[in-house]
Amino acid sequence: MAAPLHDMFSFCVDPDTVAASVDVRFIDNIKGKGLFAKRNIKKGESVFVERPLVSAQFLWNSLYKYIACEHCLRALETAEENARRLSGIPELSLPHPELCRVRPERHQACPQCQVMYCSSECRQAASDLYHRVLCSGPSQEDPDHPVNKLKDAWRSMHYPPETSSIMLMARMVAVVKQAKDKGHWKKLFSHFCSRAANEEEEIAHKLLGEQFKGQLALLHNLFKAALYDEDLNRWFAPEGFLSLFALVGTNGQGIGTSSLSQWVHACDALELPTQQREHLDSFINRLYKDIEKATGDFLNCEGSGLFLLQSSCNHSCVPNAEASFPNNNFLLQLNALCDINPGEEICISYLDCCQRDRSRHSRHKILRENYLFVCSCLKCITQMEELDVTSEEEEEEEEGEAEGETEGDELEDEMTDV
Repeated sequence: MAAPLHDMFSFCVDPDTVAASVDVRFIDNIKGKGLFAKRNIKKGESVFVERPLVSAQFLWNSLYKYIACEHCLRALETAEENARRLSGIPELSLPHPELCRVRPERHQACPQCQVMYCSSECRQAASDLYHRVLCSGPSQEDPDHPVNKLKDAWRSMHYPPETSSIMLMARMVAVVKQAKDKGHWKKLFSHFCSRAANEEEEIAHKLLGEQFKGQLALLHNLFKAALYDEDLNRWFAPEGFLSLFALVGTNGQGIGTSSLSQWVHACDALELPTQQREHLDSFINRLYKDIEKATGDFLNCEGSGLFLLQSSCNHSCVPNAEASFPNNNFLLQLNALCDINPGEEICISYLDCCQRDRSRHSRHKILRENYLFVCSCLKCITQMEELDVTSEEEEEEEEGEAEGETEGDELEDEMTDV
C-alpha cells in the first residue's frame, strides 16, 4: 500500500506546497508505489524538501575525522579547517573567510557522552527523538560497550566506500523505544520496502547471500545485546533482523555535507572584477588539486538516511529528478532535471553518473543485486537488442572484483555493497 500522504508530508518543510505538487500512488505488485506530478514542474525547480525519519553518519567517515553534527550531519569544521585537513597544508588560508557558514560558537556537546551537535536545537531534537537510548555516557570510548562492539563489528565487515550503516537500524530501534506513540513510528517504518528477495524475478539481495551468513549472525547477536526491546521483538528475531537489514540497504539515501563545498559555491556567486575572479578561480583549482593529491575523492561528511517521500520515487536510467543537500545538512531537496507534466511519474536514478553510463547488462546487474528489480525504463527498453555482455573495461573491473573476493581462503567477503 502507498503510505498515507499526511504521514509523508509531516516530514516535509512545506507540506502544503508538497501536497499541491505530488501524489503517491500504488502502481503494481512489482514496482509498488510511485511518485507522480500533480502540476507542471519546470526544469530546475525544487519539487519538495524533506527531512529524514532517521539518519546517521557512516562509521568509517566518522573515524577518519570527518566531523559532522550527530543529528543533522551538518559539517562542523570551518571551510578553512576542512581545507587544511584535506590538503595536508596546515598553514593554508582561504580568501573570503566571511563566506563560511559554519558557526563554532553555536556548537554544543551532549553533556554525558560528548558527541557534538551544530546547535542547541539539534542537541535537543536528538535527545527528544533517540539519543537518550543510544547515549553511552562516560563509556563513549569503551570498546566493551555493547553499542561500540556493534560499531566495531560493522567496520570490520564493511570497508569504505560505505553506502549504509548499522546505526540507521540502531536509530530506528531507539526512536521507537523513546516514543510515546510506538505504534505511530512502527507504522512509518513499515512503509519502506524491506523484502530480502524478489520471488517473481527470483532475485535475492546480495548482502544477504550465503557468504555473509556468519557475519550477519554476529551482527544480529551484537544488535540484540545492545538494543533489545520487548515491544520490538519482531525486529530482533532472525528473519526480522534480515528484513531491517534489507530495508536500510534498499532504502537508505546517501547524504553528503561539506563546509568547503559551501564556501566554494559562495565564492562562485561573488561578483568580482575579471582579474580578481581569475585569481580566485585559480586558487580554488589549485586547492582541489592539492586535496586530490593528499586525500583523493573522499571529501565530504557522509551518511545515510531514510526519507519517506523520496523512497516513493522509482528508478530510471534517464531520471527526470535528482536529490541534493544544498543546506549542508540532512534536508533533502528533490529538483527537476527537465520539465515534468501533470500525471507524469517522477523518477530518480539509484545509480551514480558513472554507473548510468555503463552497459544495460552492467546497470541491470547492479540494480538486481542491490534493489531487487529488473529495470524497464525507456533507455533499457531501447537497448534490449544489446548483447548481455559488459564492455571490455567493465569485464576487467568485474574480474578484479572477483579476484579480490577469492584472495585468502580464511577471509569472508566484505559487505562493501550494503
